Amino acid sequence: MLAGGGVGVMPTDTIYGIVGSALRLGTVARIYRLRKRDTKKPMIVLIAAPDEVRRFGVRPGVRTKKILKKVWPGKVSVILPCRSKKFAYLHRGTKTLAFRVPKPTWLRALLRKTGPLVAPSANIGGKPPARTIREAKKYFGGKVQFYIDAGRLAAKPSTVVSVSGGKIVVLRKGAA
Repeated sequence: MLAGGGVGVMPTDTIYGIVGSALRLGTVARIYRLRKRDTKKPMIVLIAAPDEVRRFGVRPGVRTKKILKKVWPGKVSVILPCRSKKFAYLHRGTKTLAFRVPKPTWLRALLRKTGPLVAPSANIGGKPPARTIREAKKYFGGKVQFYIDAGRLAAKPSTVVSVSGGKIVVLRKGAA
C-alpha cells in the first residue's frame, strides 16, 4: 500500500508518524494537506540504509560518512545537501533534506520493501503529536488508508542535526 502511494499512521522509531512514499510527489502533497503543514517546511525522510541518500542525489563526503556511521541507525535525523530540482517537492526550496535510518530492524525491513518514506509526526500543524491511535484518528479520521496501533507511545521526536565542517550541529534536541 505504501509503495503504491497510500498514506497511513504507524509507529516509527520515535513517535507515531503519518507516512507515505517519499518518491511520490502526490503522496507527499497529500500529507502536507492532511497535516495542514507549512508548505515551506521540509519533512524527514526515513531510509533503510545510509547509502539510500544517493537516490536523492546526495553524496556525503568522507567526514560526513563517518558521522553518519556514528549516529545511524538511531533516533537522529541528519540534514544533508540535496540540490536536485527533481526533489524540490521534498526540500521545498531549502536544497537540503533530513534523513534518518531508524534502529528497529522491523522498520528497516519495511523500508526495504516500501522504499523511503516521509514520516512527519501524526498531528495537525501546531497541535501536539498523537501518542495513541485514538488521538491520531481525531486528527485524520478516515482520510488515511490504515492505522497501526502500537499502544501509547511516550517517546520524543528525533534529534535533528546538520553537519558543518565535519562537526555535528544540533538544531532540535529530541530522542537520541
